[in-house]
Amino acid sequence: MPKTLKSELYPLFSCSISAGFPSPASDYIDQRLDLNQYLGMHSEATFFLRVQGDSMQGAGIFDGDLLIVDRSVQAKSGNVVIAVVDGEFTVKRLQRRGGITWLKAENPAYRPIEFKDGQELEIWGVVSHVVHKP
Repeated sequence: MPKTLKSELYPLFSCSISAGFPSPASDYIDQRLDLNQYLGMHSEATFFLRVQGDSMQGAGIFDGDLLIVDRSVQAKSGNVVIAVVDGEFTVKRLQRRGGITWLKAENPAYRPIEFKDGQELEIWGVVSHVVHKP
C-alpha cells in the first residue's frame, strides 16, 4: 500500500559539498529544508512506492528505488506513471498517439502493454522523483 508524505523540516547546511577535491566544511546549519516545498510536492496527494523489478532501468529507475508519486498531476504522454492495469499496480511510461494509449517499459526485455477492449487502465499518479537505494 502506498505511504503518504509527512511534512517535516530537515537540516540544510549552508555550504555545498565538493564532488571534486575536498574543501573545508562548515559546522553549522544555515536553515531548515522542507522537502515538500523544495521538490514541489503536494503533501496531500504525494505517496511513496518501492520499485520491484527491472522494467524501467532505461529511465533510471532500479529495483529497490523509492518513487515519489504525485496524484494531483495530470498525466501526459511521455510521463512515467503509476498505472493500475486490470487491478494490478505497475510503473511504466505513458504513451498516447492517434487515440491509442499504451504503457512502455524502459527495458527491451519487456513488451509494451497495449490495451484491448474490456481491459481496464487507471492512471493512478505521475512519478515526480526517484530516490535511489544506496
